[in-house]
Amino acid sequence: MSGRWSGSPDVGPLVHQPPGDLRVPPGAPAAFLDRDGVLNEAVPDPQTGAMESPLEVADVRLLQGAADAARRLASAGYALVCVSNQPAAAKGKATIERLQAVHERALALLAEEGVQIATSRLCPHHPEGVVPELTRRCGCRKPAPGMLLHAARALDLDLESSWMLGDTDSDVHAGGAAGCRTVLLEYPRSAHKRAAGGEPDVRATDLPDGVAKLLDLGARSR
Repeated sequence: MSGRWSGSPDVGPLVHQPPGDLRVPPGAPAAFLDRDGVLNEAVPDPQTGAMESPLEVADVRLLQGAADAARRLASAGYALVCVSNQPAAAKGKATIERLQAVHERALALLAEEGVQIATSRLCPHHPEGVVPELTRRCGCRKPAPGMLLHAARALDLDLESSWMLGDTDSDVHAGGAAGCRTVLLEYPRSAHKRAAGGEPDVRATDLPDGVAKLLDLGARSR
């Protein structure tokens, strides 16, 4: 999995398009997926020990059942869009190129399971970074909805019919601000990021549970 990267890190977000020609019908609903703690495992930060994004390609491992759950979403007609805060470059812990390689590895593991992400958005910024060109309050870092809105404009997605699935309060706030319904996944390793009382439409233990509940709600609303 390589694909094409675009977007300027100092402006953001970084945009990844997969290889091939995956067509998303105009007006399609999206399943906006956070990455770490949703699709792949979080790992200990080498400096703080807190559970965060992997910074080495070799540390990227999919969570059990995540690929099957994503496949169910795609089969139900949702365009799969990954939207992920990745501030390690702003904090001087990794280069942009390293962050891109780690993301490509996650996408490659999903592709091996028959899952293709339609497009990805990564925010490399942080307001308390140490790299000047990446240190600021931006419109793309969740809880701001910038990454979702950016992808929705590019793919002509129907935000009102879309869902944001993530494991942190910022995912819930970003999804709500973009006009989507939201699923909060209670991934144990990211419990420290669920302290601000997010109010999702659905709570679930993990992505398979969240997708099952989301699809059940859709079936009952028809």
